Amino acid sequence: MPVTIIGGHGKVALRAARILSEAGADVYSVIRNPEHSDAVSEVGATPVVADVEKLDDDEMREILRGSGSVVWSAGAGGGNPERTYAVDRDAAIRSMDACAEAGVERYVMVSYDGAGPEHGVPEDNSFFPYAEAKAAADEHLRASKLKWTILGPGALTDEPGGETIGVGEDKREDRATSRDAVASVIAAVLRRPDTVGRTINFSDGSTPIGEALTRE
Repeated sequence: MPVTIIGGHGKVALRAARILSEAGADVYSVIRNPEHSDAVSEVGATPVVADVEKLDDDEMREILRGSGSVVWSAGAGGGNPERTYAVDRDAAIRSMDACAEAGVERYVMVSYDGAGPEHGVPEDNSFFPYAEAKAAADEHLRASKLKWTILGPGALTDEPGGETIGVGEDKREDRATSRDAVASVIAAVLRRPDTVGRTINFSDGSTPIGEALTRE
């Protein structure tokens, strides 16, 4: 069944699309800017031009209908609290509801390590809107009937990786997490029914991903 990645031009999303397409999956990457279509095609995915911030409920359902699974890897990018809430909270929640209504059962959310109602970010911190938005989106997903997995990587880097991670006490102290590793974990959990209903926080580390997912 096809995989739809929302936020398809992001660094993690492009890496995940390449892994999935090379494994034989039909990947559809939702992007806002049509100028990013070539980059999406280069990694083996089919670009779908749509601004999830502006899609209404019916349009969101049509974008996702027919998918076997959906990966949320979109983000407003910070800097504008109003848009952060509109994308990272409201559009994400609309996508979850659309999946439920369109019969798409599997949903993987790329969140961050430490997300949740008790995130501890002060209101005067520029990260606060994002922390609040992700907490709301993650909680909505947990309360849904979707077959969900929430991924909580640490601080993202462009360092090479992808084969091993750290979970639990094996996470790096600085929580550095390569985008390669996040993409590999996305692909791995989509193949693993035992990751449904789980929140998986991780960083770079030395444990093979398959073993770490079992252990976590």
